[in-house]
Amino acid sequence: MFSEKDKLQIQNRGSNIEIVNQQIEKFKKGFPFLHVEEAASVGKGIIQLDQEKLQKNIKRYEAKVISGIKPLKFVPASGAASRMFKALFEALEECETSKTPEEVLKENKAVKQFVDEIEKFAFYQELKNKISENSEEESCKNQVGYLLSEKGLNYGSLPKGLLKFHKYKNIDRTPFEEHLAEGAKYAKDSAGKVRLHFTVSPEHQESFENLLQKIKEPYENELSVTFEISFSQQKPSTDTIAVDLENEPFREADGSLLFRPGGHGALIENLNDLDADIIFIKNIDNVVPDKLKKSTIDYKKALAGVLLKYQEKIFLYQKELNEKHPVALDHAFLAEAANFLENQLNTKPAESQYYTEKEQLYHYLKEKYNRPLRVCGMVKNEGEPGGGPFWAKNPDETVSLQVVESSQIDPNSMQQQTIISHATHFNPVDLVCGVKNYKGEKYNLLEYTDPATGFISKKSKDGKNLKAQELPGLWNGAMSNWNTLFAEVPIETFNPVKTVNDLLREQHQ
Repeated sequence: MFSEKDKLQIQNRGSNIEIVNQQIEKFKKGFPFLHVEEAASVGKGIIQLDQEKLQKNIKRYEAKVISGIKPLKFVPASGAASRMFKALFEALEECETSKTPEEVLKENKAVKQFVDEIEKFAFYQELKNKISENSEEESCKNQVGYLLSEKGLNYGSLPKGLLKFHKYKNIDRTPFEEHLAEGAKYAKDSAGKVRLHFTVSPEHQESFENLLQKIKEPYENELSVTFEISFSQQKPSTDTIAVDLENEPFREADGSLLFRPGGHGALIENLNDLDADIIFIKNIDNVVPDKLKKSTIDYKKALAGVLLKYQEKIFLYQKELNEKHPVALDHAFLAEAANFLENQLNTKPAESQYYTEKEQLYHYLKEKYNRPLRVCGMVKNEGEPGGGPFWAKNPDETVSLQVVESSQIDPNSMQQQTIISHATHFNPVDLVCGVKNYKGEKYNLLEYTDPATGFISKKSKDGKNLKAQELPGLWNGAMSNWNTLFAEVPIETFNPVKTVNDLLREQHQ
């Protein structure tokens, strides 16, 4: 199937023939659907924090920071902003081919809102100046054209992280800057250092670095912190091969193999390269202006406090299970550890795993306790798209809490679809992770993924149909074998920008 030239191409990408053959086999066999038992809910898998618990967990986290733990904030920021402007791209094409601007405005409500309220956008003044520089009138067509194209602001080709989102008295802020300002409030260590890591696309890293060079010192002075900012790119070795509809390798016009990015699940490798005691994860577009940041900051600290509370108990069990021989552990300790695992860490054994033999129980507990820990914020379901919190069956027949995407569920199973429809919460991508064991040693996160949770989609290239494969998602399959806790967070902590007009919402003004 593969020529020597193919093998060299694969090798140069940091991959190997065995991995590529495994990917092709998955195209042929498909991925199994995940079996969900029921939706997680408050009191049944989702922790609810009243004001007393909220403040207690905030104080727990702050005390741990003072005592020396090192936090870090991880932000996936490689996504292009082009999808934000879908309606504007379509309007521009219609203006250039078949319709007048007046007709487009009459027929397209999203474009009309954009034009009618354009002065509210943080990028408006810069856009206006760019049009004026070229001595053109500020018409609807020019506004859209100069916003998206290279002759103007080039927003149609930039990543979300570099767009101007919010207006302040003397400055306009990008999401990149908002994450710095936000991180300074909860990801600061005892020495005042704030560590943030952004995953970016290769073609945009220089632009991020240039912006950082320009703003770093002013933000450090304003916020009384020191920033340590790092960047990484999705590794070519995590790209997946594309195939045609017959599951044969898809080839470019020059005969070379086509590889495609493996989705955000590939970022587990980037996350695995980082060293920190606590890692916060949040998407690039989920930011708000300073006046609305308090709730986000409080709940980030509180989620970290919840993690530290459970981690303290986990470390005690880890130490006993790792440093003592099964003979030295009494039944009472093992029963206590089994109870905590099932009722606090939400991992229920299969019936066959209610071990009566001491050594069997010991090995089961040792495996389940020696895993990374994450606390995932969950928002009440108000119709937003995205995955949600469920009790799901794992490959080893245990049942545990999992973040589940709709694509993982059998669309032909009425029973499974009914369970999905009863979800009370959804996943806003608001995670706090503990990636070290009781000795302070880092886990190899690549050992805790579930390779069977990938996804196949139909795409096209140069007019030809193909099939693409995504790796297990970062917060579902890539973290499938972590110990997982869910905690409810308020809707005001979730303010993503999926279309440009979302910036007109009150939360972004």
